[in-house]
Amino acid sequence: LAPVIKSADGEARHLTMARWGLIPHWAKDPAIGNRLINARSETVHEKPAFRKALRTKRCLVPASGFFEWSKTASKKVPYYISMKEGVPMALAGIWDVWDTPDGEVLESFSILTTAANRLLQPIHDRMPVICQPADFALWLDQTVNDPARLQPLLQPCPAELLQSWPVSTLVNNPRHDSEECIRPVTKA
Repeated sequence: LAPVIKSADGEARHLTMARWGLIPHWAKDPAIGNRLINARSETVHEKPAFRKALRTKRCLVPASGFFEWSKTASKKVPYYISMKEGVPMALAGIWDVWDTPDGEVLESFSILTTAANRLLQPIHDRMPVICQPADFALWLDQTVNDPARLQPLLQPCPAELLQSWPVSTLVNNPRHDSEECIRPVTKA
């Protein structure tokens, strides 16, 4: 589970926990969420799994940073990307509710991605959409349901706001959850 910030039906913004990997409300099997951790911002409004959530269930995913892997001829090198000022970032997300066969309610989300900015291009061709504070209200406004109004928010974050560095391959295993995962290492 991961924290998400959302606002629904006129409610104030609130923080809740949700499963990463969107399970559409119409899904027969929750395993679909394993393939829906990210949604391409260029086509999110067209895809059956995402289009309703984009119109009515948007969220912000707070993060201190994110990881991307650069492929070299012989291996994948993990990088950590964060805001230069060290402040948290808010990733643009969409969420949905799925009713389990047992009658439980499961909330899940996907993170929207966009083309990489010039800082990320040498590492990876995609990056999460980082929502700027001035855009939080529009992104969370559930009365805005025209994808064309939201499209300007789904652009790469300016490269000058971000920093990146190579990190240990410890990050390749989800059981490792410590400061060591984001500590800079020298390139091999």
